Amino acid sequence: MILALLAVVLQSFLKKERERTAMKYSRCLWTMVVLVLFSAGGVAWAAEAPTIDSGTTAWMLISTGLVLFMIPGLAMFYGGLVRTKNVLGTMMHSFIAMAIIGVLWAVCGYSLAFGKNVLGGWIGWNPNYFLLGGIDDAIHSARVPEYVVAMFQGKFAIITPALIAGAFAERVRFWSYSLFITLWFLLVYCPLCHWVWADDGFLFQIGAKGLIDLAGGTVIHVSAGVSALVAALYLGPRQGYPKTPIQPNNLVMTLTGAGLLWVGWFGFNAGSTVSSGLDTARALTMTQLSAASGSLTWVIIEAVHLKKTTSLGFATGILAGLVAITPAAGVVQPIGALFLGAISALVCYSAILLKYKMGYDDTLDVFGVHGVGSGLGVLLLSFFIRPSWMAEAAQKAGGHWTVWNQFGIQALGVVIALVYAGVLTFFLLVLINKLFGFRLERNEELAGMDESLHGEEGYGFLR
Repeated sequence: MILALLAVVLQSFLKKERERTAMKYSRCLWTMVVLVLFSAGGVAWAAEAPTIDSGTTAWMLISTGLVLFMIPGLAMFYGGLVRTKNVLGTMMHSFIAMAIIGVLWAVCGYSLAFGKNVLGGWIGWNPNYFLLGGIDDAIHSARVPEYVVAMFQGKFAIITPALIAGAFAERVRFWSYSLFITLWFLLVYCPLCHWVWADDGFLFQIGAKGLIDLAGGTVIHVSAGVSALVAALYLGPRQGYPKTPIQPNNLVMTLTGAGLLWVGWFGFNAGSTVSSGLDTARALTMTQLSAASGSLTWVIIEAVHLKKTTSLGFATGILAGLVAITPAAGVVQPIGALFLGAISALVCYSAILLKYKMGYDDTLDVFGVHGVGSGLGVLLLSFFIRPSWMAEAAQKAGGHWTVWNQFGIQALGVVIALVYAGVLTFFLLVLINKLFGFRLERNEELAGMDESLHGEEGYGFLR
């Protein structure tokens, strides 16, 4: 009996001990589960925080340098095409933009272009971008430091007003030009940049996937081209034009400058993908094909029309191909790139011939190449968009999107850039000319910008 009682007590004790052990192990198990969940959550949260992609960052740093490299290339291209007495003054138009726009971009340009909509969407603003003071630790959504994106975009801002200078080369005051590019940058470039490339810009959001302009067909080349045309018409031709022969001073320098532009354009277009992958490779390839197609087509046209091929023609053909592919490099395939380069060369060649017939003096054919060629690229890219892009657009549009839908948006973008830049440029020219005078006096122009404005000579005592 006693033994039976002891057995029952022992069984009860063992049962409670097993329960306590089970509860103990259960608590341990739940503690481990909670720790694992929190650990997993911490990993997930860490993944959500932006981290720097060193490969993309390295490529974007290179691209930024390549685009800046284009500005000395532009200076050489333009500088070789003017007369000896104006070579330094012409090159200074490109270099001073590096300083003026370089400062303005950091002070307020990046904020105006890429900040959130203000003034009804006409312009942007972000206090963190003012003086770049709020981005010291910022990482862009593309997983590169915000500084890199800001500096990359800043190089586009520098080269755009510098392009315009080619239209009135050899006949304008240095400080009037400096004031002009300052105001043009603030009132023309920054708004256009915001409309096309800022996330809340109305041209960025229009239609299924917005206006297609990878690297500045409308923002840079169309706006600079039409501004150049307005400036050339308003300021009038150079002394003696077109009766007096006006020859380039150094085509070797011009051809070298064109080569530098071709190399730099890889950063211009491929860097605009803000990535380092398939899209980057596509943009770089299309850039190469269009430049080659444009230059080859130009020399063939010259061979037929002039019975000779020229180095200047080859250099101009390079630019015709490059400006045409600039908006399109992210969406077209090789056949499209080859076609755009060729058709741009043909149409730009015709536009330059038309300039001589009309008699206006766009000194370095800024409108005939940049305005016409890139405008053509913005429009015609619609017919060469890769199928995968169109499929995404159709899905986003609810099942229906055609090349004609996109062509309408592209045409709207070109018209807006032409009208807005053209009208604002005219008012800026009138204002500066009335207040300070824009054009050189006759004796200053005859002496040349180098001596009259800078007190220097590009080639010693050569004239």
